[in-house]
Amino acid sequence: MFRFNSALTPVLVGAATLAGAGQVLAQPQPAPPMTTPSPAAPAISLPPTGPVAEEAPPIDVPTPAPILVPPIPEKEVAPAPATEKAPSVAKAPEAVVRRTRYDVAILQAIDKITAESLRFAAPVGRPVRYKGLVFTVRACERAAPDEPVNDSIAFVTVESQPRPEPGRPTPAPRQAFRGWMYASSPGLNPMEHAVYDAWLISCRTATAVSAPALPNAAPSTSIAASSARR
Repeated sequence: MFRFNSALTPVLVGAATLAGAGQVLAQPQPAPPMTTPSPAAPAISLPPTGPVAEEAPPIDVPTPAPILVPPIPEKEVAPAPATEKAPSVAKAPEAVVRRTRYDVAILQAIDKITAESLRFAAPVGRPVRYKGLVFTVRACERAAPDEPVNDSIAFVTVESQPRPEPGRPTPAPRQAFRGWMYASSPGLNPMEHAVYDAWLISCRTATAVSAPALPNAAPSTSIAASSARR
């Protein structure tokens, strides 16, 4: 019969242990994970270590002596040429062109109710009556040659004053218009009245005055004849 030797037991156990370890070592190992290589860090340059050289002392440069220029004699100095002054010409004052003034204004008036119209002459400074209005021309002039528009301008005062009636007190006059009238633009400064309208025609001299002056605002011959036809 085979006898079991107890002395061989440790040997067999060791062999079995080594065999099991061999099997474990023989198993395949898993591959390591793939990693992205990181960029290489820039190299840092370190200052050289060693003794620092000392700077050389500044060079002492002497200041140069000033250069002496010999004086120039007066004989060699030429006098500066004299500048000729232009003769001053006195400008003559420009002649101011004034407007030509006249002593008679030609006006035209109209009765809005009866549509009656009348053109008459009014001497400067003397009142002239047309129906219930009294015209007094203060100035009448024409444009100067240098003005863009050849126009006649008159400063006129118009008062509303009805005719006096016997046995009744004369009403006080009321101002209906005061200002400049322009022959080329009657609507520029018109007379605003409920019954009458008037505007300037032109200015002229008093060689042929159709309406004589009336000191007390009495009707003239031509205007009185027109008023008698009412």
